Amino acid sequence: MGKSDSTSSKRESKKTVRWVITIFVITLFVSGAISLLSEELLSRSGMAAAFIILFVIVLVGILFDVVGVAVTSADERPFHSMAARKVSGAQEAIGLLRNAERVGSICNDVVGDICGVISGSASAVIASKIISHFTFSWPNVVSLLMSALVAATTVGGKAIGKTYAIKSCTSIVHWAGRAISVWHGFLGLFRKKRKR
Repeated sequence: MGKSDSTSSKRESKKTVRWVITIFVITLFVSGAISLLSEELLSRSGMAAAFIILFVIVLVGILFDVVGVAVTSADERPFHSMAARKVSGAQEAIGLLRNAERVGSICNDVVGDICGVISGSASAVIASKIISHFTFSWPNVVSLLMSALVAATTVGGKAIGKTYAIKSCTSIVHWAGRAISVWHGFLGLFRKKRKR
């Protein structure tokens, strides 16, 4: 009994270490690639387009936070009856809920933190664009205002999103499951075309 407990705890700790390393590597490469891409886009775009890109980055962070909270709050039972009726996305939703800890970690920590870092650098790029277009007595104020605006929008958006996620967790998880189902269908079509 003691041996089986120690073996299972060793397996769990190995899984945890593997998961942490995987998340670290994914975050490193994804954040680097997205930061580079967003900075390139922002430097080449006009003021209005730069604000739209920044808004999209913040919105993506909020949406993933909502999904992460919903997955950790939702109950699996309604999806079993949906899966029995072959409702689209129900099986994928069950998969999300059975891996709630990892899904929550990816949505809230990985994507959320990446979006936070990128939105911060994006706000700095926009601030420098504003300073180069207009004359200010205190140019540092523009950078501070941009950072404060992004932080307030992110925190406020996530606060509203969390409340909505807890109240509507089942429908949000089902929506996420359907999105995954559509993605799997798209990949299936792509593979069929490649085989031909």
